[in-house]
Amino acid sequence: MRAFAVTIGLAALVGLTACSDDRGLMNLRSTSAGPDEFAILPTRPLAMPPDLAVLPAPTPGDGNITDPTPVADAVGALGGNPAALNDRGIGAADQPLVAHAGRRGTDPAIRTELAQADADRRSRSGRRLFERLFGTNVYMRTYQPMRMDAQTEQDRWQRAGAQTPSAPPRPGN
Repeated sequence: MRAFAVTIGLAALVGLTACSDDRGLMNLRSTSAGPDEFAILPTRPLAMPPDLAVLPAPTPGDGNITDPTPVADAVGALGGNPAALNDRGIGAADQPLVAHAGRRGTDPAIRTELAQADADRRSRSGRRLFERLFGTNVYMRTYQPMRMDAQTEQDRWQRAGAQTPSAPPRPGN
């Protein structure tokens, strides 16, 4: 009888804890309006330069030499070169590719134009009742006619004589 009572008690306890919505430490998002202690990074200490006449030129909008650089610090700690993280433009090996891609000119506003065309196309597709009720988007349904069938495309290229050494196996094989 005592084992039965303990079993019932444990079942009730498990049932009550399952109803709890408090995720405690599993909740990684802060629900309070207070500061996020993980977003605070210590700055490097201020240092007096050896010669005040040879100070670097100011760079408005850029970082300060005392600003924290956690990614670069991690790269350096792991034996990498933190200077490799700096954007140095297009590498020499990629110059011919970029020149060929831009041989007929480039449009600096292409991203804006494509985003607008995408929004227009999806607005014409319209959201259905369940999509509105459950907050889903129409992206997949809108672009379904443009979707490429990987297997058909692979067959087409193989018939044309192209080598496809890394082609995935057919489904069901």
